[in-house]
Amino acid sequence: MSPEYVVGFAKQSVELALLLSLPMLGVGLVVGVVISIVQAATQIQEMTLTFVPKILAIFLALIFAFPWLMDKMVSFTADLIKDIPAIIG
Repeated sequence: MSPEYVVGFAKQSVELALLLSLPMLGVGLVVGVVISIVQAATQIQEMTLTFVPKILAIFLALIFAFPWLMDKMVSFTADLIKDIPAIIG
């Protein structure tokens, strides 16, 4: 196993992890900003008011993005398993 392969594999792994987390992080960011604007407008400063909607929105984003996430993970794993003979040899 060459150092170039290890670096390439690590790069692919990090890119995939960032890509898979993007839908949930994006939804959490948007919901957090909207809730913060509502809190600033109404002067309600309750911490649970931000926490519960973000958790629900992230959970819904995970449900909707799950087929795409699984497709990406399965294809990455299948490519990795296919490359095992080349890695060993």
